[in-house]
Amino acid sequence: MSDLADLYQQTILEHNRRPRNFKKLEPADRSAEGDNPLCGDHLTVYLRLDDDVIKEIGFQGSGCAISTASASLMTAAVAGKSKTEAERLFHDFHEMVTGGPDAPADPRVLGKLAAFAGVRQFPARVKCASLSWHTLHAALAGAAQPVSTE
Repeated sequence: MSDLADLYQQTILEHNRRPRNFKKLEPADRSAEGDNPLCGDHLTVYLRLDDDVIKEIGFQGSGCAISTASASLMTAAVAGKSKTEAERLFHDFHEMVTGGPDAPADPRVLGKLAAFAGVRQFPARVKCASLSWHTLHAALAGAAQPVSTE
């Protein structure tokens, strides 16, 4: 395994063991639920907004290591960002995990989120990695329906 792949694996394992922002925000301005029936991942994303900026974010739920680590890294990446910046990051992340082998995984753009570039080789794991992102997208949009990867 290359040094970079090993570093990415360590990042995912660390965020699974000690997820950041694993908390329910009360009160939350917005929230959304997400479910991945194939893997059994289920989570809720909570947002506290100040105008158009994600002032605070949290998540709760249970899931596999990839799902939990992705939610943890996502919350760290979007905290303090505007809704527009968070949506851009959602798009860049989604493009990375669903794109072909040449899809961009630029650490300068994605930071530690680039650790998930390898999941694109495993379609079932793409759903695990992207569940929290689709749930964030729904929360930002104020969607009432739960998000499902199916």
